[in-house]
Amino acid sequence: MISRFDRFRGVSVRQLIRKRPTSVAGQVFVLQVAVVVLLVLGAILALVLQSRADTDREARNRSIAVAETFAHSPGLLATLRLPDPSRVLQPITEATRKDAGVDFIVVMDTKGIRYTHPQPERIGHRFVGTIEPSLKGKVLVESVHGPLGHEVQAVVPVTDRRGSVVALVSAGLKVQNVTGAVNRQLPVILGAGAVGLALATAGTALTTRRLKRQTHGLGPAEMTRMYEHHDAVLHAVKEGVVIVGPDGKLVLANDEAKRLLGMPSDSEGRSVAELPGLHPATAALLACGRVATDEVHSAGDRLLVVNQRPTEGPGGPMGTVATIRDSTELQALTGRAEMARKRLQLLYDAGVGIGTTLDVTRTAEELADVAVPRFADFVTVDLADPVLNGEEPNGGGGQMRRTAVSGIRDDHPLYELGRLIAFLPSTPQARGLGSGRAELVPVLSDAPGWLAQDPERTNDVVSYGIHSLITVPLQARGVVLGVANFWRSEKPGPFEEEDLSLAEELVARAAVSVDNARRYTREHALAVTLQRSLLPRALPDQSAVEVAHRYLPAQSGVGGDWFDVIPLPGSRVALVVGDVVGHGLHAAATMGRLRTAVHNFSTLDLPPDEILGHLDDLVGRIDQDEPGAGAGSDGGPAMTGATCLYAVYDPVTRRCTMARAGHPLPALVHPDGTVEFPELPAGPPLGLGGMPFEAAELELEEGSRLVFYTDGLIEDRSRDIDVGIELLRQALAHADRTPEETCQEVLDALLPARPKDDVALLIARTRFLGPERVAEWEVPSDPSAVAGMRAKAVGTLEDWGLSELAFGTELILSELLTNAIRYGSGPIRVRLLHDQTLTCEVADGSSTSPHLRYAATTDEGGRGLFLVAQLAQRWGTRYTADGKIIWAEQPLHGSSPQAEGAALLGFTDADLL
Repeated sequence: MISRFDRFRGVSVRQLIRKRPTSVAGQVFVLQVAVVVLLVLGAILALVLQSRADTDREARNRSIAVAETFAHSPGLLATLRLPDPSRVLQPITEATRKDAGVDFIVVMDTKGIRYTHPQPERIGHRFVGTIEPSLKGKVLVESVHGPLGHEVQAVVPVTDRRGSVVALVSAGLKVQNVTGAVNRQLPVILGAGAVGLALATAGTALTTRRLKRQTHGLGPAEMTRMYEHHDAVLHAVKEGVVIVGPDGKLVLANDEAKRLLGMPSDSEGRSVAELPGLHPATAALLACGRVATDEVHSAGDRLLVVNQRPTEGPGGPMGTVATIRDSTELQALTGRAEMARKRLQLLYDAGVGIGTTLDVTRTAEELADVAVPRFADFVTVDLADPVLNGEEPNGGGGQMRRTAVSGIRDDHPLYELGRLIAFLPSTPQARGLGSGRAELVPVLSDAPGWLAQDPERTNDVVSYGIHSLITVPLQARGVVLGVANFWRSEKPGPFEEEDLSLAEELVARAAVSVDNARRYTREHALAVTLQRSLLPRALPDQSAVEVAHRYLPAQSGVGGDWFDVIPLPGSRVALVVGDVVGHGLHAAATMGRLRTAVHNFSTLDLPPDEILGHLDDLVGRIDQDEPGAGAGSDGGPAMTGATCLYAVYDPVTRRCTMARAGHPLPALVHPDGTVEFPELPAGPPLGLGGMPFEAAELELEEGSRLVFYTDGLIEDRSRDIDVGIELLRQALAHADRTPEETCQEVLDALLPARPKDDVALLIARTRFLGPERVAEWEVPSDPSAVAGMRAKAVGTLEDWGLSELAFGTELILSELLTNAIRYGSGPIRVRLLHDQTLTCEVADGSSTSPHLRYAATTDEGGRGLFLVAQLAQRWGTRYTADGKIIWAEQPLHGSSPQAEGAALLGFTDADLL
């Protein structure tokens, strides 16, 4: 239609051009040139008049300024009092006149007799002009015919300190000089006018030429006929055109617009808002005149696309023009395409939003949330109990646990969350679980099998407005894990077959995630069980420290964090915290091996740095013994790696010796609540090898708290590690809390809702074994001193109320002291510790270690340490920087069975000599 219209317009224009009279462009050119000439002439006249006025004003202002300046000049009054003022004033006024650009400056007395004048012969004559107003203190400007010709002059009074007028000053210009300045400007003004006229004429010619080209040289009559042709074409097109004036009245509507909008034939000139048959929304759009682009409006059974734009004229807005086209069929196609796009978007969101965590319950909730409300009004997910526990379903029929519920409202009558549901065989859920195929129930009220499940509740569901159901089994790897139910209530139409395929696709994606989460749950439970079984179930009984501890496995996988409290001889205690690199069963198993190794090494009673050295060798051997699986990309062995912090606290000396292997610094909380992180030598993580470890010793006040932790406590992706350290400092800075309370406070302050790494925390509050429970003596290197030491020991035991242990203690001391005197070196010391056990220690300067052996019946000696082993609960040797200490522990509760056995063997006091 548009191409036919263009061809028709071109033929009409060519026919009219051949008959044209004077064109519209020619008439417009003549009119515009006349208007431009008048405008330019008026502008020149205005400029001349304005220039004259400005020049006259400038002359008056300059005369006044020069006269007033000279009248108020310093020294004028003194000069006027001289016998001959003219002699002084005449040269000054002439110089000033030339500099100021005026034609004369005249100084006169109050009678008008001149003191100065450009023509010296005029000095002494009367001034030509009016001086009476100036004698009264006023400034007068006038035009007079003076000695120089026609002049414009200003007369200014000269006053003394009392304000009396004592003289007059006049300054002025000749009128011919003023008009001369104007005449000198006339060529510029006329030239500018000529240039403006030329430019305006050229612009008019260009505009006329363009108008001529656009109108094709047509005259008024020809343009009228052209409009008639265009009007005919306008009403013939198949797109509605509506023109509305600024007053909201309809100016023009072509035939197609009237047909589409149902307008009467006499609509032009009437208000759009009052037209019958016009939809209110469409009428409001046409009346308000706002811009609209492809807006869809209804008109009966049609869908109309409306575009509206304002029309602008020289006088401002002239109304709006709207085009209207019928898009009913196109809208139907667009609706189907939009529906397909929304479904693809739903599937994409499901792929992104389902399975974000390895949690079975959370995955089921994500499936329910992503489908509401875009696909269904309510979604419920039911899973078998073994699936929730990480196991495969046991084939127990229709028994399902409601795991997730999501809907547009919370007051629905569906089964509540957490309920165990036994689906009847007649229900679509049970059929789907048995067949593995989805079931569509378009109308629930007509489904007797579903209604039989729970008649009272199903009636409530139907009464609530839920009218359609799709149930899809969740199955992965051929195993049915549960069932997802999609319910519709707000949408009036039931589910259709094409909805069934979308529901199956949604559930299939979710089933894979649920199965992954189920298998992870099983592995996580196994790892947690192994981890907890390898950690200490109950801390040993000891009195050196008061201990509280926590272990929390990570949500995403169990790691190798561990802690331990190991009693040591001499009432000491070892505090250990470690972290194995990695997660899962391998890390937990490696942790168990390291914890066992720490226990074994601690029985050797080695310093912390030496124990870390042994652990480093052990981890290196573990790495070398690992199979090829997990090897690095370079073909080398897999690196297990671990960090560890080992500390030994002695309650007698209140000294704590610590060493660390790549582990975070411990925190030390003083009794007053001050928190510090003591600087310990930074050793490499275990397993690297090649570098020694160093220990540091601290002296602690009684009641100090040692805080050991793993990096999972202070490190988090959402914050910097320095922030974690500061949060830990704030949580620990409370001196009045027990270790148990401090543990809970630390976890509350630092742990996120879902920790990414496991956490081990150990807090120990130190105690002090006072002098009243410690006895120590120096022993001379003389066998005769043994008896005296036995007597002192017996006396101390009587003071402690432990007389029943005197016999065994004497035997132990006799053997240990005899060995130290005979085989060791000085100095020799004896120490008794009264704690949970009675500890006898004999120290000497020799590093020779005694060992237990079994003497033959013919041997005269060799039974001493055997005797000690029988009498003591435990005994052993530990090395110090000055030598060694041999110790033996006896229980405090009565005589030990070993002591009774020793007595039965025939050991008496005589044997102690």
